[in-house]
Amino acid sequence: MKNKIILVDSNQLGKGDEGLGEVLIETFFTLLKQREVKPHAVFLLNSGVQLATDESLVSVHLKELANSGVEILACTTCLNHYHLMEKLVVGSASTMGKFIDLAESYEIITL
Repeated sequence: MKNKIILVDSNQLGKGDEGLGEVLIETFFTLLKQREVKPHAVFLLNSGVQLATDESLVSVHLKELANSGVEILACTTCLNHYHLMEKLVVGSASTMGKFIDLAESYEIITL
């Protein structure tokens, strides 16, 4: 995971059953935070920004990742679209420009 950016474009992992997808994404972040080597950052976009609100159990895991030095970034345009800017509880609002800058220096893993 070192020198990688995790790009999360949905509030669930995979296609199909929504409930299962929500369980899978929570499991992913539960396991990721337990790893010794962590990614440089997590960039949330589209409905993935919902994970950084207190309405998502994943926000607890993202907070722990942030506390261990992982940068948590949420797309400003997406936060505004979903009316979630005021509900962001972990990380910071960011831009596509920042994502492009990160993509120049780090490998991107899309969930």
